[in-house]
Amino acid sequence: MDISVIIPAYNEEESIPELCGWITRVMQSQGFSWEIIVVDDGSSDGTWGEVEKLSATDSRIRGVKFRRNYGKSAALNTGFHQASGDVVITMDADLQDSPDEIPALYNMITKDGFDLVSGWKKKRHDPISKTLPSRFFNGTTRMVSGIRLHDFNCGLKAYRSNVVKSIEVYGEMHRYIPVIAKWAGFKKIGEKVVQHQERKYGVTKFGFERFINGFLDLMSISFVSRFGKRPMHFFGTIGTLFFLGGGMISLYIILEKIFKWGAHRGITEQPLFYLALLAMVIGVQLFLAGFLAEMISRSSPDRNHYTIEKTTGFGQIEAD
Repeated sequence: MDISVIIPAYNEEESIPELCGWITRVMQSQGFSWEIIVVDDGSSDGTWGEVEKLSATDSRIRGVKFRRNYGKSAALNTGFHQASGDVVITMDADLQDSPDEIPALYNMITKDGFDLVSGWKKKRHDPISKTLPSRFFNGTTRMVSGIRLHDFNCGLKAYRSNVVKSIEVYGEMHRYIPVIAKWAGFKKIGEKVVQHQERKYGVTKFGFERFINGFLDLMSISFVSRFGKRPMHFFGTIGTLFFLGGGMISLYIILEKIFKWGAHRGITEQPLFYLALLAMVIGVQLFLAGFLAEMISRSSPDRNHYTIEKTTGFGQIEAD
């Protein structure tokens, strides 16, 4: 199969029939073999009823319904597991992403050799309350990840099949799938300017809290990807620096008292002494946290699981 289109949907009863019809026309005009997977994220309107109607008339349209609302990341992760196409396309259900972009995205994956292509809504039809925070977080993500994309949160993306089968998306981390893919070893990441349309039906499902959650998830991804298998390198290094810094300050204060360098007070009368002790205590705690995290990491069943891309001379080796 050429293409799997994954559509997370939450209360998009009016949009789903029109969007699936639009995708179908594009696929038929290009001669693709395809499937559409709609993941109903616990909608409270008639979204699932529309999916069932579409699936009954076209077997290439399939649906998954969550019992409750789990979020976009859970919907995408479920869709990734169900997809069987060589190229996986994701798009939002609100008709703001254009299916006419699918052929060009497909060609960038199959012909240009990209692992992942992210859409860039260069001209957005969104209020300034969404565009300004998005620019800030996109800039922060570029700085932290080193990935030169303008719009990490664009719902319209294309993936090589082995990318979506190799990553896990949870929490609010759908915004940072390019970052997750890069740290999973898929480094050929491209970008395409895509058409962004005004919302036709309903209202946006995301509030201001998504920016706070998004920032915290970025910090989480950054830490886990860099230190997930070696937490002692992070906690142990910082803990050692705190402990040595506090110890050196304490030693200086004690020597100052012994050798009577200049005007002085009692050791316990100096605020700097208590700050030094605090630094030493924090250092010990961070070191112990790193030690415990290292023990937990070594007990993980995934501690020695690495992705094998190719082998030679060994026959068939199972890739994790």
